[in-house]
Formats: sequence, C-alpha cells, structure tokens
Amino acid sequence: MNERPDTDPIDVKVVDPSQPDAGQETPVGEQVSTLRLVATLAVAGALAGLLIVLVNLHTKPIIDAYRAEQLRLAVYEVLPGAARYRTLYRVDDGLLADVPEGAKASDFRQAYVGYDEAGEMIGVAVSRGESGFQDIVLVIFGFEPESGILLGMKVLESKETPGLGDKIFKDLDFVDQFFARPQTPLLSIKAGSGKGLPGEIDAITGATISSKVVVSIINNGIADWQTVLQEGIPEEAP
Repeated sequence: MNERPDTDPIDVKVVDPSQPDAGQETPVGEQVSTLRLVATLAVAGALAGLLIVLVNLHTKPIIDAYRAEQLRLAVYEVLPGAARYRTLYRVDDGLLADVPEGAKASDFRQAYVGYDEAGEMIGVAVSRGESGFQDIVLVIFGFEPESGILLGMKVLESKETPGLGDKIFKDLDFVDQFFARPQTPLLSIKAGSGKGLPGEIDAITGATISSKVVVSIINNGIADWQTVLQEGIPEEAP
C-alpha cells in the first residue's frame, strides 16, 4: 500500500476581484513621497503667508500716507478759497475736536471745516459712499451748512464702467456744475432739459445711473450732516 508523501500545507489567499487594490500594500517609497509633497506644500504656504504679511507691513504706511495726502488735497479742492482746515469727529451726533480717550480717529466719521486767510469759515467738507452701477462710489464734497449751497465735489473712489460711468470724474463739464454754487438739494436732469431751477445738474448721457448716484450722495450727505452741524461747531482752542 502506497502512502502519500508528507507535504507542507498550501497557503491559498482569496482575493476579491471587485476590489482591485485588495491585498496590495502601499510601497514605502510612495508613502515617503506623499509625506514629502505635503510637507513641501505646507512650508511653501507658510512662507507665502509670511511674505504677504511682511509686504503689507512695509506698504501699508506708504499707502496710508498717500491716501491722507490725497484727502488733504481733495478737501482744499472742494472748499475753494480755503487757506486751512481742521478736522472734527462725529461722536454721538455731536462734533468734537478730539476723539475720546482710547479711541481711534478711523472709528468716527469726520468733517473738515475750512477757513479763509482772515479766519472766517468758508464751509464744511464731508465724504460719503453709496452703491453705483458697478460698486461703491466714494465722494467728498464741500457746502455751506447754513445756506446749503454746494461749493465743490470730487470723486475719491469709483469702479464705474470705463468710458461711461467714469465720466463722473473725467467729464469736466459735468464736474464743473458742482463748483457753480448750486443750491441743494440737487436735481439730476436729462442734459439740456433744464428749466433754470436752482440745483439742476445735467446728467451724463450714457451714464445716467452714475450721475444720479453722485447727486444722491450729496443730497443724502447734506441731510445727514446738517442737523449735526446746526448743533454747533466747536470753537478752536486758543
């Protein structure tokens, strides 16, 4: 009688064909490459963030100084004849010459009071922004608080459509109307359709919306500030 020879048991591994990666291990080299990629991206992101912060720290004072100078020039532009001006801060619907202790000037709306060579007040300039056709239009304008007569207007910021909406600051015929001492509230009308009424402003053909926004900013701004200004402007310290 023949006996079966002794043999080692056969190790059979069943693989589910629906799982193509079953039973396969990720090579060590592939794991290392993935970790290296993640680490590289993390370091690059950190360096990029640090670079942005450093650039911002360097450029912010320059940008702030430029904006402050542009604002200073704009105040003199919208207050024709002003030899100097001082800044007042709107706090609790009143005007103060200085901000409250511990507060920042940027936390409060500001009014710029202009004076002539003799020290007589010419008018007050304020800034205001409202939504235009594309984005916020920021305008600074000067006016006489008692009479409501407008003294001047300048667009500080605008992203209105080039060639059309940007005429609110490029079209000098349009801009000059705000320096002709019109009576407020202003009235935006179709160019050439005026009846000679006080405060009529010819809108720009093709940019009616942007034109009306400028008029709205001024009317709303004067209405907003007039009550505060009528409460009195603080006297200058000797």
